[in-house]
This record gives sequence, structure tokens and C-alpha cells, in this order.
Amino acid sequence: MNRRTVPGWWLLVVLCLAVHLPVQNAQADRKVGMLIWSAETRYLETRAGILDQLRKEGFGESAVSFILEVAEESRAKLADSVRRLAEAKPELILTVGTVATLAVVKGIGDVPVVFSTVYDPVAAGIATGWKSSGNNTTGASTRIPMSSLVRVLKEVAPVKRLAVLYTPGEKQTEIQLMELQKVQAKYRIKVLPVIVTRKEEVAPTLTGIVPTVDALFLTGSSIVGAVVPAVVDMAGKEKVPTITSLSDVVNEGALFGVCANPYRNGRLSGQKAARVLRGARPSSIPIETDRKADLILNMKTVRAGGFQMPDAFMKRVTKVVE
Repeated sequence: MNRRTVPGWWLLVVLCLAVHLPVQNAQADRKVGMLIWSAETRYLETRAGILDQLRKEGFGESAVSFILEVAEESRAKLADSVRRLAEAKPELILTVGTVATLAVVKGIGDVPVVFSTVYDPVAAGIATGWKSSGNNTTGASTRIPMSSLVRVLKEVAPVKRLAVLYTPGEKQTEIQLMELQKVQAKYRIKVLPVIVTRKEEVAPTLTGIVPTVDALFLTGSSIVGAVVPAVVDMAGKEKVPTITSLSDVVNEGALFGVCANPYRNGRLSGQKAARVLRGARPSSIPIETDRKADLILNMKTVRAGGFQMPDAFMKRVTKVVE
């Protein structure tokens, strides 16, 4: 089943079974809302990490009634979810994803928010600083320095021209593009922005671009995420590496990724949520990143494209997709 086309009611069933969480617990007096942007694997793994940590901290299902909302990558459903959470009046809202977090921050101003799977909360306008959000939010970031990714890429291939597929209006993709543009002089690469706003336009756009570049960077754009296999296939025929900072995208076929670990990100967010539930102000809890990134390699793409991966690179790989 396509992970992006799961019907709404089935999606809720799958989500609940994934981490054994009832949507509501009538015996628990404390209410915590949770809003997830989509059912992508990294979001589900993040959610599992949050809930495992909360259980460890004494805030499991017997102590807390969780109110689950899933936007299914729909702006209309997102607005409805925010409205329902506001009406439920939880004492804390957990958000997974930049889009979901921004919607809650803008739509609900009087409830503490602990976010996760947000690339750069400051650049996205969620917080005013990393040490203190300056508002009622805190959380865990999945930010990966683009300089780290470019360094690894340069070890794999003598890249001089890097095409970046992104979608205007999706904050994470815009931020990653800007960060890559800032380091292009240092690493002697030319960053070429490639705008994609509809999945139908991706293949025609790349037809003329892939033969002219040395690598493709796949951002967290929802449009790009829907066509990863097609993009990887086009690039592989030209022996052009495809790279990313998202584990989901490597699982879908990108050659390799330097990625934050979703589950660990969730555990870190869960620690902060527990502190808020014990009475701490979100602005007093620093926003953090997991300092250890995963280097993930898709061996199917290696074989299909005939890529030669250096021994030094292979020794640092932490996860292989077969």
C-alpha cells in the first residue's frame, strides 16, 4: 500500500497499532494532544520514541489520556485537527513535523508545545532561539549541518554541480537550500535550485537537468517525497548520486543520507515533554539536536547504478538498506 494514500480511518488504526497507544484513556485525568503531519515512517518512529520515553518517565497510558490527530499531509485536515485540539483543551500538545508544529503555534497560543522532527525551529519561526524559545514551545530538532553532508558527498564523487530539489513554501526545504548555498563557495560546488510544485512536473524538469549535474540533493519536500523512486531511476541511468538528510528518502531509493535518527529524536522530545508535565516552562528548556547522525546507504541503488563507494565511506556507514 502506498504510504501516502492510506485512507484516513485506516491510518488511525495503523498508527494506534504501531505503538499500542489508545487514542483516549477514560481513566486518565491528564490530557495530552498529539498532532502528526503524515504517516511517513520517520514520523511514526519519532512518535514511538516520544511515547516510549514518556512511559519511562511515568507518563504512560495509565497516567495520561492521549488525543491523536493525523493531518495526512492535507492542509484542510490540518486546520480541522488544530481546531479539535484547541477544543479538547489539553495541558500539553506534542507535534511531529514542521508543518504541524507551525499550525499549532499559530492556531493555539495558550497551550505548551513540545515538537519533534523539526529541522530548524528558529529559521522556521517556531522559536526565537535555541537556548530559549522565547515562547511556549521547546523540543528536539533533526537539523543536520549541510556542510557535513557535502563533505561526505565530496568523498564519494568529485561533485562540482549540485541540483537541489525543493518546494517553495515548505520551510524545511527552503532552509536546506539556503544552507547549501551558504557553503557552496567553501566546498567549491555550484548549487542549482530546482523548484518542484507538482509531482507531475518532476520528471519533465529533471530530463534536462540530470545530465548536466554531478549529484542531486532531495530535500524534505512532500512533492519530492512522492516521486523518489522515479528521481533515483533517472539519476541512476546517468550515474548521478542522489543524497538526502532524511532516512525515509534513503529507504525509498536515494543513494545515501546523513540523517538524524527519528526514534532518538522522539526520545529527546519525550524527555522535554516530561519536564513540562512536571511543571517546567517550555521556554526554560533548551531546544536540542541529537549529536549523533546516521550514515545510511541504499545498496539496491548502489548496485543498480554501478556506483563505487570508497572504503573509508563504507567503514562509517551505520545502516544499510538492502
